[in-house]
Amino acid sequence: MALLNGSPLGQRPTGIGVVTLALAKALCHERVTFLDPVATGRPNSLAIPGNLSMDHGRKGHLRRLLWTQNQLPGLLKKTGTSLLLSPLPEAPMLRRGVRSIVLAHDLIPLRFPRPGPLLAYHLAYVPLVLHQAERVLCNSEATAREIHHWLRVPLRKLITVPLGFDPGQLRPLDVPRQPFFLVLGRHDYHKNLPRILRAFARIADPDMTLKLVGSPHAYLTAKLKHLAARLRIAHQCQWIHWVSDAERLRLLNTAKALVMPSLWEGFGLPALEAMACGTPVIAGQAGALPEIVGSAGLLVDPTNPSHIAEAMADVLSDNTIERQARYAGPNRAALFRWDNTAQQVEALLEELA
Repeated sequence: MALLNGSPLGQRPTGIGVVTLALAKALCHERVTFLDPVATGRPNSLAIPGNLSMDHGRKGHLRRLLWTQNQLPGLLKKTGTSLLLSPLPEAPMLRRGVRSIVLAHDLIPLRFPRPGPLLAYHLAYVPLVLHQAERVLCNSEATAREIHHWLRVPLRKLITVPLGFDPGQLRPLDVPRQPFFLVLGRHDYHKNLPRILRAFARIADPDMTLKLVGSPHAYLTAKLKHLAARLRIAHQCQWIHWVSDAERLRLLNTAKALVMPSLWEGFGLPALEAMACGTPVIAGQAGALPEIVGSAGLLVDPTNPSHIAEAMADVLSDNTIERQARYAGPNRAALFRWDNTAQQVEALLEELA
């Protein structure tokens, strides 16, 4: 019924790459052909270039945009498929007969604009794709609201389809917690990392470590490390660029808590993953995080380092928080499964095909 655009997927998937791979695994292989850049071995796949993902920086981004406009329409024609399912808001714009269903994650680049070569992409290309799409899949109600409010995409096009997790990869392990807080995510401005560092410095516990797992930022990461040095916590901070699925599972199960007081999130996969492992979650009261975490986590004011620090201190001093997370987290996470996501997407494909 459709081609699933796998071009955002790289060898070390994060963010959209994780979503792309999860959809490729969950969607019916007989009905959805996967454009595969990394030889996943998925049945019913077509190989495409492997240098189109975020792994290759801005050059990869540019190559993907050119490939999307010039090569992707030919693959649709070759397979006799008129529906393109894209895990990010990218689709051919100049070819007739291409019908697209795109997944929108957030409007963070518009909400927190930064000068740079990608600003025009978010200001012009992405809104055009969303307006031309037959349907826009929104990963949360918060994302649907902001796309309608900011870009005036008609409500009839917007369908909320929450993301999920794989219980085969993310689950509680019977292992003891270790003295560290965990931060998962790229070093982007909206991740609120400076306030996390300031909050951690207020804990004043020399035995605690802050593990920050995520791709570095060209400018922000150096400033963060300098801030950690000024706060005299540099020796307690571990900066980790990327981890495997197995290491991610271990970190999520041994952390005292996941700390995610983002200024905005379209969904917040790390919070869901932590809940699936029964790990306490400290999340910001912004974007979709309250929608995803519900009452299973500790919600904080992301603009207030003292509030974040209080939640971290509560996790360390109150054992009931860990016990409650052990049961409430997996129960909450069970509401979000990739199988459910795939069923909703396949039902939409049936309707449109």
